[in-house]
Amino acid sequence: MAAIWLSAVPLGTTAKEEMERFWNKNTGSNRPLSPHVTIYRWSLPMVMSICHRGTGIALRVSLFGLSALLVPGSFESHLELVKSLYLGPALIHTAKFALVFPLTYHTWNGIRHLMWDLGKGLTISQLYQSGVIVLVLTVLSSVGLAAM
Repeated sequence: MAAIWLSAVPLGTTAKEEMERFWNKNTGSNRPLSPHVTIYRWSLPMVMSICHRGTGIALRVSLFGLSALLVPGSFESHLELVKSLYLGPALIHTAKFALVFPLTYHTWNGIRHLMWDLGKGLTISQLYQSGVIVLVLTVLSSVGLAAM
């Protein structure tokens, strides 16, 4: 119990003084710093986890973009506006692919995460296999949906 009181912060110190005391103590101890993401070798599961979070954020943000459809005017008027731009089929297909890719990736990878929650596919080899399967399914379903 006495050890707790010995390490207690003295009353009357400011946050700046405490921060300086903390850094002086830790810098002088020569302990290694905590690892940073730059020292890790990036693996497929690591990248896919980051991308899953990113696509989730992108999908959430895109809801605000889709809310533009609620502005005055009908869907047909917005469609006519896009048609009047005379964009080539390659650009339109690419734009449709770019719009549908985050949705399909997040969906397929979400199913993969649900399987993990059930305790399936948790070995290292299964992690990589399911990652490749998710990527293949994402590309195929994105191409198919963009072609519609």
